[in-house]
Amino acid sequence: MQDELLFNRPLVEKYDRPGPRYTSYPTAPQFHAAFAEDDYRSAAKRSNRAAAPKPLSVYVHIPFCKSLCYYCACNKIITHNTERADEYLQWLKQEIRVQGALFDTTRQMTQLHLGGGTPTYLSNAQLGELMAALDDAFHFAAPEEREFSLEVDPRTVTPEQVYELYALGFNRLSFGVQDFDHDVQQAVNRVQSEKQVVSLVKAAREAGFESVSVDLIYGLPLQTVKSFDTTLTKIIDLQPDRIAAYSYAHLPELFKAQRLIRPEDMPPPERKLELLELTINRLTAAGYAYIGMDHFALPNDELSLARENGTLQRNFQGYSTHADCDMIGLGITSIGKVGDTYSQNVKETAQYQHRLDEGRLPVFRGYRLSDDDRLRRDVINTLMCHGRLEFASIEAQHNIDFRSYFASALASLEEMADDGLIALRDHEIEVLPSGRLMIRNLAMAFDAYLKPTENRYSRTV
Repeated sequence: MQDELLFNRPLVEKYDRPGPRYTSYPTAPQFHAAFAEDDYRSAAKRSNRAAAPKPLSVYVHIPFCKSLCYYCACNKIITHNTERADEYLQWLKQEIRVQGALFDTTRQMTQLHLGGGTPTYLSNAQLGELMAALDDAFHFAAPEEREFSLEVDPRTVTPEQVYELYALGFNRLSFGVQDFDHDVQQAVNRVQSEKQVVSLVKAAREAGFESVSVDLIYGLPLQTVKSFDTTLTKIIDLQPDRIAAYSYAHLPELFKAQRLIRPEDMPPPERKLELLELTINRLTAAGYAYIGMDHFALPNDELSLARENGTLQRNFQGYSTHADCDMIGLGITSIGKVGDTYSQNVKETAQYQHRLDEGRLPVFRGYRLSDDDRLRRDVINTLMCHGRLEFASIEAQHNIDFRSYFASALASLEEMADDGLIALRDHEIEVLPSGRLMIRNLAMAFDAYLKPTENRYSRTV
């Protein structure tokens, strides 16, 4: 992939339209209730019988938060009743036992990610219970071969607790910062001090965490170029290994919490592009490599190295170096990928408890990929991870003639080629420096399910 990243304002404006993030293909809207628990169990059996069974990745959804962040579109439960978390943990442990029994004990668990909600809503003692249950049910890879990560709300932990998280087996932390500006924080109901974040990052370094990540959001209410530049300066001074800078998607008609943001506080559309350009310029000038979409990493980080050597992958957590695993989703709303299937758990805690009480898995919908789906998934993942797709490689894997099979997609990409975003050659597609920000637009050309008028997605830039 080209190292350069060029920000061309007119082209960014032209191609900034709603589109999927392609953490899976097909995307979640194609999941359906005809795919049920039996289908999932069958997929697990097939995955065990593979000639070389894949290692396991586990995602655990912890839905609880003590306060509502107005921008949030995640699946969460706002409560101060910590007993609910303890009840939920008992159900989680039941699901872990059932899921663990489905997979051969010879298969190593190399990746774990706790997301939410707020995973650190659980006390360290509760997190210890969770880790013990996972250790009983699955075969943990050796410490040097695993990536065990945890999302952290800086308002919920102390530096001392960070050391305890490392002792529990986590080796990567991701801190939700969003913005350091106090006015912006108040506008989205997430007030946290710079001092809190600095002390936690320092503790994570001292404790021995292999990677520290920071999440930012641009396009929030009351953000200005000047105020966000100040936030970026403070983040760069912290030198996190990875930075995710997400574009805020303001969709109050879909997400009730966002209706609490005052419309008059929202920045104009052109401000978001100014903030994006600022973020790219500041982070790349500070030595961060642009991985793709929202992600930046220091040159010696695993993501940067994977991007350079051609092993970068994608899964439901975004860009990854461990994506070629069977992923098991645990907890309400969580999504898994086992073999040639996707699955999703029920969304309500009452349904979750009811199914587990009956000894059933809480899977309520999913999808089994067709040959065409697998072909298109390979094309989309290759483009999004490597920025170059050689037709011969896909033809050999899927026994097709690329130019004939994808004639309409290639025709639709001529405009991107004319605009200098991609190079369309007889034998390959290459993403050019001006097109790296529009990688989702490129992927959309190969999506067989996407409707031109769909507006359910965030904007592509």
